[in-house]
Amino acid sequence: MNSTMVLIGLVVVVFLLAIAVVGMYNRLVTLRNRYKNAFSQIDVQLKRRYDLIPNLVEVAKGYIKHERETLEAVVQARNAAYAAGQQAAQSPGQREAMAALGGAEGRLTGALGRLFAVAEAYPDLKANQNMMAIQEELSSTENKIAFARQAYNDSVTSYNTQREVFPTTVIASMFNFQEAHLLEIEQPEERAAPKVSFG
Repeated sequence: MNSTMVLIGLVVVVFLLAIAVVGMYNRLVTLRNRYKNAFSQIDVQLKRRYDLIPNLVEVAKGYIKHERETLEAVVQARNAAYAAGQQAAQSPGQREAMAALGGAEGRLTGALGRLFAVAEAYPDLKANQNMMAIQEELSSTENKIAFARQAYNDSVTSYNTQREVFPTTVIASMFNFQEAHLLEIEQPEERAAPKVSFG
């Protein structure tokens, strides 16, 4: 009778431990999928931004012919950011991918800022209806990117916190749940969205 009770008690303990391990594992999977989904929302907005930039450059080309280096810098920064975005989409949360994307986005923001500063000197360009429509769309997209980046960083923080608390940290180590990294802009002066108002 005693050995039967001990055996039943042992089975119950093992069963409860198994349920706890499965629960922690599932929670980590859920949080990992959330930050990956949050990154995909950033990716959607970045692609929208990347699609707008060639239109912006085409409109500006007709007015600022003597500013070829500025236009080329925007195109190069856009292409580099696009490539970094594609790499980050393959492995959201990975340190190198997030750092490369953050740096490339910072350089793109700087190049766009220089383009807008140059465009201030061209009143006809500032009044162009296509330019005004693109700048409005770009401004809206910048806001959506900022919100998506915040949602991603919040999801990463939740995942990392869950991954680091005991006893989940044991399960995370056993099943190789890696630390996820935030998407941050590298330099403080690049944190501001580019000025897109010509008014």
